[in-house]
Amino acid sequence: MATMRRIRHRIEYLFTLGLGSLIQILPYQTSIYLGSFLGDLAFSLFRIRRKITLDNLGRALGHNLNKKEIKKIAREAYRNIGRGLVEYAMFPALSKRKLDKLVEFEGLENVDQALKNKKGAVLVAGHFGSWELMGAAFRQKGYPIDFLVGEQHNLLVDNLMNKYRQLMGIGIIKMGTATRGVIKALRNNRFVAMLSDQDAGKDGAIISFFGYPASTPKGPAAFALKTGAPIIMGFIIRQNNRRQKIIFEEPIYIRRSNNRDEDIKKLTQAYTSLLEDYIRRYPDHWFWPHRRWKSTLKQ
Repeated sequence: MATMRRIRHRIEYLFTLGLGSLIQILPYQTSIYLGSFLGDLAFSLFRIRRKITLDNLGRALGHNLNKKEIKKIAREAYRNIGRGLVEYAMFPALSKRKLDKLVEFEGLENVDQALKNKKGAVLVAGHFGSWELMGAAFRQKGYPIDFLVGEQHNLLVDNLMNKYRQLMGIGIIKMGTATRGVIKALRNNRFVAMLSDQDAGKDGAIISFFGYPASTPKGPAAFALKTGAPIIMGFIIRQNNRRQKIIFEEPIYIRRSNNRDEDIKKLTQAYTSLLEDYIRRYPDHWFWPHRRWKSTLKQ
């Protein structure tokens, strides 16, 4: 069993490495079309998590949309996932000059203010748009940033993913050393990016997401409260196949009380509500295949 797993992981790694090498030599537009095509295959042919996606969209937006509209959003969401994965694979070939042509920024004054306060910031993002590209572009803009990352089952692929991030100058904080690494980074006036929009199981804060209870990671709020760093949310919007916009919203604070758990819940709800607002505006940008309400609703 262990031998078969090692062989499978090796094959997955070689496939990922080979596909990435191909993408890196293709023109950007060609790669983006390839990503869209891969998304179409995943949705229409292989139907990867298609039912989960359609059920999630129906739950969140079904009261305003019919089945045909939901299916259209779902298909485009898969295309966007494909485009984002392709852009991630491009990292070794993306220079600062290329990134400047691809991405524009809005709201940098919000992150600049955090630097002036000397406490860094917890940058909260969702699986929204090309989130890896957002982090890379932010770093190439000159801002010090670390990613808090989990570990993939396939360590060969996991190491390759982190290598791509590090090539862009992004620091890596692994979950196993999260507390020490995050606090150190914030005290050094760095930005720590966390994805905080997936089911957190029994350990999560239960807040409202699209009107339903959803278990959400406590980490961003807990670190912000412990260090005094603000939470700043970032979103990357695909305007077309040649240009994207990264928006940083105003810092999120709450007035602390003597109830830490309640403070975490309020802060988590604040940034989750902002994420929900962006998803409503750009529903094809979010990662609908995840079972977001797995711990709180029958799915």
